[in-house]
Amino acid sequence: MKLFLRTLVLSCGVGLALAGLPPEMAEPVRVLRAVGPEGQGNVAASAAWKKLAAGNVSTLLPLLDAMDGANDYALNWLRAAVDSVASRELAAGRKLPQAELNEFLRDMKHSPRARRLAFELVMRVDPAATDQLLAGMLNDPSLEIRHDAVQKLIDQADKELARTNKTAAVSLFQQALGPARDVQQIDGIAGKLAELGQPVDLQKHFGFLADWKVIGPFDNTGNKGFETVYPPELTIDLTAEYDGKLGKVRWQDYTTKHQYGMVDLNQPCGKLKEVAGYATTDFYSDKARAVELRLGGKNSWRVWLNGRFVFAHDEYHTTAEIDQYRMPVQLQQGRNTILVKVCQNGEVADWTEEWEFQLRVTDSLGTPFASVSKSTTAPATNNK
Repeated sequence: MKLFLRTLVLSCGVGLALAGLPPEMAEPVRVLRAVGPEGQGNVAASAAWKKLAAGNVSTLLPLLDAMDGANDYALNWLRAAVDSVASRELAAGRKLPQAELNEFLRDMKHSPRARRLAFELVMRVDPAATDQLLAGMLNDPSLEIRHDAVQKLIDQADKELARTNKTAAVSLFQQALGPARDVQQIDGIAGKLAELGQPVDLQKHFGFLADWKVIGPFDNTGNKGFETVYPPELTIDLTAEYDGKLGKVRWQDYTTKHQYGMVDLNQPCGKLKEVAGYATTDFYSDKARAVELRLGGKNSWRVWLNGRFVFAHDEYHTTAEIDQYRMPVQLQQGRNTILVKVCQNGEVADWTEEWEFQLRVTDSLGTPFASVSKSTTAPATNNK
Protein backbone atom coordinates (compact mmCIF):
# COMPACT_ATOMS: atom_id res chain seq x y z
CA MET A 1 0.00 0.00 0.00
CA LYS A 2 2.81 2.43 0.94
CA LEU A 3 4.62 1.64 -2.31
CA PHE A 4 1.39 2.27 -4.25
CA LEU A 5 0.87 5.65 -2.55
CA ARG A 6 4.47 6.68 -3.14
CA THR A 7 4.20 5.69 -6.81
CA LEU A 8 0.93 7.61 -7.07
CA VAL A 9 2.46 10.77 -5.57
CA LEU A 10 5.50 10.57 -7.84
CA SER A 11 3.30 9.97 -10.86
CA CYS A 12 1.16 12.98 -10.00
CA GLY A 13 4.30 15.11 -9.62
CA VAL A 14 5.60 14.06 -13.01
CA GLY A 15 2.19 14.64 -14.56
CA LEU A 16 2.05 18.20 -13.25
CA ALA A 17 5.56 18.89 -14.52
CA LEU A 18 4.66 17.65 -18.02
CA ALA A 19 1.25 19.29 -18.23
CA GLY A 20 2.42 22.69 -19.48
CA LEU A 21 5.14 21.49 -21.83
CA PRO A 22 5.00 21.72 -25.61
CA PRO A 23 4.09 18.26 -26.99
CA GLU A 24 7.52 17.74 -28.57
CA MET A 25 9.22 18.29 -25.19
CA ALA A 26 6.95 16.20 -22.98
CA GLU A 27 8.37 12.75 -23.75
CA PRO A 28 12.09 13.72 -23.53
CA VAL A 29 11.43 15.50 -20.24
CA ARG A 30 9.55 12.47 -18.90
CA VAL A 31 12.56 10.30 -19.75
CA LEU A 32 14.98 12.64 -17.98
CA ARG A 33 12.79 12.85 -14.88
CA ALA A 34 12.78 9.04 -14.69
CA VAL A 35 16.56 8.86 -14.30
CA GLY A 36 17.69 7.28 -11.03
CA PRO A 37 20.82 6.26 -9.11
CA GLU A 38 23.49 3.86 -10.37
CA GLY A 39 22.95 4.82 -13.99
CA GLN A 40 19.26 3.94 -14.03
CA GLY A 41 17.79 5.28 -17.28
CA ASN A 42 20.99 6.96 -18.47
CA VAL A 43 21.00 5.41 -21.95
CA ALA A 44 17.51 6.68 -22.75
CA ALA A 45 18.29 9.98 -21.01
CA SER A 46 21.25 10.63 -23.30
CA ALA A 47 19.02 10.46 -26.37
CA ALA A 48 16.31 12.56 -24.69
CA TRP A 49 18.85 15.19 -23.64
CA LYS A 50 20.05 15.60 -27.24
CA LYS A 51 16.51 16.42 -28.34
CA LEU A 52 16.03 19.00 -25.58
CA ALA A 53 19.51 20.49 -26.04
CA ALA A 54 18.65 21.16 -29.68
CA GLY A 55 15.86 23.56 -28.66
CA ASN A 56 15.78 27.32 -28.99
CA VAL A 57 15.05 30.33 -26.79
CA SER A 58 11.37 29.41 -26.58
CA THR A 59 12.23 26.15 -24.78
CA LEU A 60 14.24 27.71 -21.94
CA LEU A 61 11.31 28.54 -19.64
CA PRO A 62 9.60 25.16 -20.15
CA LEU A 63 12.90 23.45 -19.32
CA LEU A 64 13.22 25.49 -16.13
CA ASP A 65 9.61 24.64 -15.25
CA ALA A 66 10.40 20.95 -15.77
CA MET A 67 13.02 21.14 -13.00
CA ASP A 68 10.32 21.65 -10.36
CA GLY A 69 10.07 18.47 -8.27
CA ALA A 70 12.74 16.61 -10.23
CA ASN A 71 15.34 14.47 -8.45
CA ASP A 72 19.02 15.44 -8.42
CA TYR A 73 19.88 13.13 -11.30
CA ALA A 74 17.19 14.61 -13.52
CA LEU A 75 18.16 18.14 -12.47
CA ASN A 76 21.68 17.56 -13.76
CA TRP A 77 20.38 16.50 -17.16
CA LEU A 78 17.88 19.35 -17.38
CA ARG A 79 20.47 21.92 -16.34
CA ALA A 80 22.82 20.65 -19.04
CA ALA A 81 20.04 21.07 -21.62
CA VAL A 82 19.37 24.65 -20.47
CA ASP A 83 23.08 25.50 -20.61
CA SER A 84 23.40 24.05 -24.10
CA VAL A 85 20.41 25.97 -25.48
CA ALA A 86 21.38 29.27 -23.83
CA SER A 87 25.02 29.09 -24.93
CA ARG A 88 24.11 28.33 -28.53
CA GLU A 89 21.47 31.06 -28.72
CA LEU A 90 23.78 33.69 -27.22
CA ALA A 91 26.62 32.65 -29.54
CA ALA A 92 24.23 33.18 -32.49
CA GLY A 93 23.51 36.71 -31.28
CA ARG A 94 19.96 35.97 -30.14
CA LYS A 95 18.59 37.41 -26.88
CA LEU A 96 17.40 35.41 -23.91
CA PRO A 97 13.90 36.14 -22.51
CA GLN A 98 15.14 38.31 -19.64
CA ALA A 99 11.73 39.55 -18.48
CA GLU A 100 10.38 36.00 -18.24
CA LEU A 101 13.56 34.82 -16.52
CA ASN A 102 13.22 37.62 -13.95
CA GLU A 103 9.62 36.60 -13.32
CA PHE A 104 10.62 32.96 -12.93
CA LEU A 105 13.41 33.94 -10.54
CA ARG A 106 11.07 35.95 -8.31
CA ASP A 107 8.62 33.06 -7.97
CA MET A 108 9.73 31.28 -4.77
CA LYS A 109 7.55 28.25 -5.58
CA HIS A 110 9.98 27.09 -8.23
CA SER A 111 12.85 24.70 -7.54
CA PRO A 112 15.77 26.50 -5.81
CA ARG A 113 18.17 25.01 -8.35
CA ALA A 114 15.99 26.10 -11.26
CA ARG A 115 15.80 29.62 -9.85
CA ARG A 116 19.56 29.69 -9.40
CA LEU A 117 19.96 28.66 -13.04
CA ALA A 118 17.57 31.43 -14.11
CA PHE A 119 19.67 33.85 -12.06
CA GLU A 120 22.82 32.72 -13.87
CA LEU A 121 21.15 33.25 -17.24
CA VAL A 122 20.12 36.78 -16.29
CA MET A 123 23.67 37.44 -15.09
CA ARG A 124 25.02 36.41 -18.48
CA VAL A 125 22.94 39.01 -20.30
CA ASP A 126 22.62 41.81 -17.72
CA PRO A 127 25.02 41.70 -14.73
CA ALA A 128 23.73 45.03 -13.44
CA ALA A 129 20.22 43.59 -13.14
CA THR A 130 21.45 40.74 -10.96
CA ASP A 131 23.07 43.22 -8.56
CA GLN A 132 19.68 44.86 -8.10
CA LEU A 133 17.96 41.49 -7.68
CA LEU A 134 20.43 40.32 -5.04
CA ALA A 135 19.55 43.23 -2.76
CA GLY A 136 16.19 41.59 -2.10
CA MET A 137 17.41 37.99 -1.84
CA LEU A 138 19.20 37.83 1.50
CA ASN A 139 16.59 35.37 2.79
CA ASP A 140 16.14 33.45 -0.43
CA PRO A 141 15.25 29.73 -0.14
CA SER A 142 17.94 28.99 -2.73
CA LEU A 143 21.12 28.74 -0.66
CA GLU A 144 23.24 29.52 -3.71
CA ILE A 145 21.37 32.75 -4.41
CA ARG A 146 21.41 33.62 -0.71
CA HIS A 147 25.17 33.04 -0.68
CA ASP A 148 25.63 35.57 -3.48
CA ALA A 149 23.36 38.11 -1.77
CA VAL A 150 25.29 37.77 1.48
CA GLN A 151 28.60 38.00 -0.37
CA LYS A 152 27.47 41.27 -1.94
CA LEU A 153 27.03 42.75 1.55
CA ILE A 154 30.39 41.33 2.67
CA ASP A 155 32.09 42.95 -0.31
CA GLN A 156 30.43 46.27 0.51
CA ALA A 157 31.56 45.96 4.12
CA ASP A 158 35.14 45.25 3.02
CA LYS A 159 35.09 48.39 0.88
CA GLU A 160 33.93 50.47 3.84
CA LEU A 161 36.66 48.90 5.94
CA ALA A 162 39.24 49.84 3.31
CA ARG A 163 37.97 53.41 3.59
CA THR A 164 38.44 53.12 7.40
CA ASN A 165 34.70 53.63 7.85
CA LYS A 166 34.42 51.10 10.68
CA THR A 167 30.89 52.05 11.72
CA ALA A 168 29.49 51.36 8.25
CA ALA A 169 31.56 48.18 7.97
CA VAL A 170 30.22 46.82 11.27
CA SER A 171 26.64 47.57 10.21
CA LEU A 172 27.06 45.78 6.87
CA PHE A 173 28.81 42.76 8.41
CA GLN A 174 26.01 42.44 10.96
CA GLN A 175 23.38 42.69 8.21
CA ALA A 176 25.16 39.88 6.36
CA LEU A 177 25.53 37.62 9.40
CA GLY A 178 21.82 37.01 10.07
CA PRO A 179 20.85 35.50 6.72
CA ALA A 180 24.22 33.80 6.08
CA ARG A 181 24.05 29.99 6.03
CA ASP A 182 27.42 29.16 4.49
CA VAL A 183 29.84 28.17 7.27
CA GLN A 184 32.86 29.83 5.66
CA GLN A 185 30.95 33.07 5.19
CA ILE A 186 29.78 33.02 8.81
CA ASP A 187 33.30 32.35 10.08
CA GLY A 188 34.67 35.15 7.91
CA ILE A 189 32.05 37.65 9.07
CA ALA A 190 32.56 36.68 12.72
CA GLY A 191 36.31 37.12 12.34
CA LYS A 192 35.93 40.61 10.87
CA LEU A 193 33.43 41.64 13.55
CA ALA A 194 35.76 40.37 16.28
CA GLU A 195 38.57 42.49 14.84
CA LEU A 196 36.19 45.46 14.95
CA GLY A 197 35.37 44.89 18.60
CA GLN A 198 32.01 43.17 17.99
CA PRO A 199 32.54 39.49 18.91
CA VAL A 200 29.95 36.95 17.76
CA ASP A 201 28.69 34.12 19.97
CA LEU A 202 29.08 31.42 17.32
CA GLN A 203 27.67 28.68 19.54
CA LYS A 204 24.46 30.62 19.92
CA HIS A 205 24.43 31.80 16.31
CA PHE A 206 24.66 28.26 14.93
CA GLY A 207 22.29 26.95 17.60
CA PHE A 208 24.52 24.14 18.86
CA LEU A 209 22.99 22.25 21.79
CA ALA A 210 25.23 22.97 24.77
CA ASP A 211 23.63 21.39 27.87
CA TRP A 212 23.80 17.61 28.11
CA LYS A 213 23.81 14.66 30.49
CA VAL A 214 26.65 12.24 29.72
CA ILE A 215 27.54 8.76 30.90
CA GLY A 216 30.48 6.43 30.28
CA PRO A 217 32.83 4.85 29.61
CA PHE A 218 31.37 1.58 28.37
CA ASP A 219 33.48 -1.06 26.64
CA ASN A 220 34.33 -0.77 22.94
CA THR A 221 37.20 -3.28 22.77
CA GLY A 222 37.71 -4.32 19.19
CA ASN A 223 35.06 -1.78 18.14
CA LYS A 224 32.35 -4.18 19.36
CA GLY A 225 30.69 -1.53 21.50
CA PHE A 226 29.15 0.14 18.47
CA GLU A 227 26.70 -2.74 18.09
CA THR A 228 26.45 -3.57 21.80
CA VAL A 229 23.20 -2.42 23.38
CA TYR A 230 24.08 -0.76 26.70
CA PRO A 231 21.40 0.29 29.25
CA PRO A 232 20.97 3.92 28.04
CA GLU A 233 19.71 2.56 24.71
CA LEU A 234 16.92 0.72 26.50
CA THR A 235 15.79 3.47 28.85
CA ILE A 236 17.09 6.85 29.98
CA ASP A 237 17.09 6.84 33.77
CA LEU A 238 19.19 9.77 34.94
CA THR A 239 19.31 8.36 38.49
CA ALA A 240 20.61 4.94 37.45
CA GLU A 241 24.06 3.46 37.99
CA TYR A 242 25.52 0.92 35.56
CA ASP A 243 28.57 -1.29 35.16
CA GLY A 244 30.99 0.52 32.87
CA LYS A 245 34.34 -0.46 31.42
CA LEU A 246 36.31 0.76 34.44
CA GLY A 247 33.68 0.42 37.17
CA LYS A 248 30.33 1.94 38.04
CA VAL A 249 29.15 4.85 35.87
CA ARG A 250 26.48 7.49 36.42
CA TRP A 251 25.00 10.33 34.43
CA GLN A 252 26.88 13.61 34.76
CA ASP A 253 25.94 17.18 33.88
CA TYR A 254 27.98 18.56 31.00
CA THR A 255 27.86 21.97 29.35
CA THR A 256 30.12 22.68 26.40
CA LYS A 257 31.79 26.08 26.16
CA HIS A 258 33.28 25.31 22.76
CA GLN A 259 32.39 28.00 20.21
CA TYR A 260 31.29 25.30 17.77
CA GLY A 261 29.40 23.30 20.38
CA MET A 262 31.73 20.30 20.61
CA VAL A 263 30.61 17.85 23.28
CA ASP A 264 33.97 16.39 24.38
CA LEU A 265 33.50 13.10 26.25
CA ASN A 266 37.19 13.13 27.15
CA GLN A 267 36.40 15.84 29.70
CA PRO A 268 33.84 14.06 31.91
CA CYS A 269 34.96 10.47 31.19
CA GLY A 270 38.73 10.80 30.80
CA LYS A 271 41.04 10.41 27.79
CA LEU A 272 40.43 6.74 27.07
CA LYS A 273 40.59 4.33 24.18
CA GLU A 274 38.23 1.55 23.03
CA VAL A 275 35.30 3.08 24.89
CA ALA A 276 31.73 4.19 24.23
CA GLY A 277 29.74 6.94 25.88
CA TYR A 278 26.29 8.49 25.71
CA ALA A 279 24.96 12.04 25.80
CA THR A 280 21.30 13.00 26.14
CA THR A 281 19.39 16.26 26.18
CA ASP A 282 15.77 17.40 26.03
CA PHE A 283 14.72 19.77 23.27
CA TYR A 284 11.37 21.53 23.69
CA SER A 285 9.36 22.56 20.64
CA ASP A 286 6.38 24.92 20.64
CA LYS A 287 4.67 22.72 18.04
CA ALA A 288 5.12 19.56 16.02
CA ARG A 289 7.38 20.29 13.08
CA ALA A 290 9.73 18.74 10.57
CA VAL A 291 13.37 19.56 11.33
CA GLU A 292 16.85 18.29 10.68
CA LEU A 293 19.24 17.00 13.31
CA ARG A 294 22.67 18.07 12.07
CA LEU A 295 25.67 16.32 13.56
CA GLY A 296 29.40 16.71 13.09
CA GLY A 297 32.20 14.56 14.49
CA LYS A 298 35.09 12.20 13.78
CA ASN A 299 33.93 9.14 15.71
CA SER A 300 31.40 6.36 15.23
CA TRP A 301 27.96 7.36 16.48
CA ARG A 302 24.28 6.50 16.77
CA VAL A 303 21.34 8.86 17.29
CA TRP A 304 17.85 8.32 18.71
CA LEU A 305 14.97 10.79 18.97
CA ASN A 306 12.11 10.12 21.39
CA GLY A 307 13.09 6.48 21.67
CA ARG A 308 13.29 5.87 17.94
CA PHE A 309 16.53 5.08 16.19
CA VAL A 310 17.36 7.76 13.61
CA PHE A 311 20.73 7.02 12.02
CA ALA A 312 24.25 5.68 12.65
CA HIS A 313 27.70 6.01 11.13
CA ASP A 314 30.44 3.49 11.95
CA GLU A 315 33.73 5.13 10.97
CA TYR A 316 36.54 6.51 13.09
CA HIS A 317 38.61 9.68 12.90
CA THR A 318 37.30 11.04 9.63
CA THR A 319 37.32 14.75 8.86
CA ALA A 320 34.82 16.59 11.07
CA GLU A 321 32.66 19.34 9.61
CA ILE A 322 29.73 21.41 10.80
CA ASP A 323 26.48 19.81 9.56
CA GLN A 324 28.45 16.80 8.31
CA TYR A 325 25.41 14.54 8.69
CA ARG A 326 21.85 15.78 8.16
CA MET A 327 18.97 13.69 9.51
CA PRO A 328 15.37 14.71 8.70
CA VAL A 329 13.12 14.00 11.71
CA GLN A 330 9.74 15.03 13.11
CA LEU A 331 9.63 16.84 16.45
CA GLN A 332 6.58 16.45 18.64
CA GLN A 333 5.10 19.38 20.51
CA GLY A 334 6.78 19.81 23.89
CA ARG A 335 9.59 17.57 25.08
CA ASN A 336 11.83 15.72 22.63
CA THR A 337 14.60 13.52 23.99
CA ILE A 338 17.78 13.21 21.93
CA LEU A 339 20.28 10.44 22.69
CA VAL A 340 23.71 10.21 21.06
CA LYS A 341 26.12 7.29 21.39
CA VAL A 342 29.75 8.05 20.54
CA CYS A 343 32.45 5.39 20.25
CA GLN A 344 36.23 5.76 20.44
CA ASN A 345 38.52 3.14 18.91
CA GLY A 346 41.96 1.89 19.92
CA GLU A 347 44.21 4.07 17.74
CA VAL A 348 46.79 5.90 19.87
CA ALA A 349 48.21 8.59 17.56
CA ASP A 350 47.79 12.17 18.77
CA TRP A 351 45.35 12.98 15.98
CA THR A 352 42.98 10.22 17.18
CA GLU A 353 42.37 11.66 20.66
CA GLU A 354 39.04 13.32 19.79
CA TRP A 355 35.98 11.64 21.32
CA GLU A 356 33.36 14.24 20.59
CA PHE A 357 30.45 15.47 18.51
CA GLN A 358 28.39 18.60 17.87
CA LEU A 359 24.65 18.71 17.19
CA ARG A 360 22.04 21.30 16.34
CA VAL A 361 18.36 21.37 15.30
CA THR A 362 17.59 23.31 12.11
CA ASP A 363 15.19 23.73 9.24
CA SER A 364 16.10 22.45 5.77
CA LEU A 365 18.09 25.62 5.04
CA GLY A 366 20.19 25.38 8.19
CA THR A 367 18.31 28.01 10.21
CA PRO A 368 18.60 26.87 13.84
CA PHE A 369 15.66 26.27 16.17
CA ALA A 370 16.11 27.03 19.85
CA SER A 371 14.58 24.93 22.60
CA VAL A 372 11.60 26.75 24.08
CA SER A 373 10.24 26.86 27.63
CA LYS A 374 9.57 23.56 29.38
CA SER A 375 5.94 24.56 30.05
CA THR A 376 4.80 22.03 27.44
CA THR A 377 5.99 18.50 28.10
CA ALA A 378 5.74 15.19 26.33
CA PRO A 379 5.65 11.68 27.86
CA ALA A 380 8.91 10.08 28.90
CA THR A 381 10.43 7.84 26.25
CA ASN A 382 12.30 4.56 26.01
CA ASN A 383 15.24 4.23 23.62
CA LYS A 384 14.86 0.85 22.06
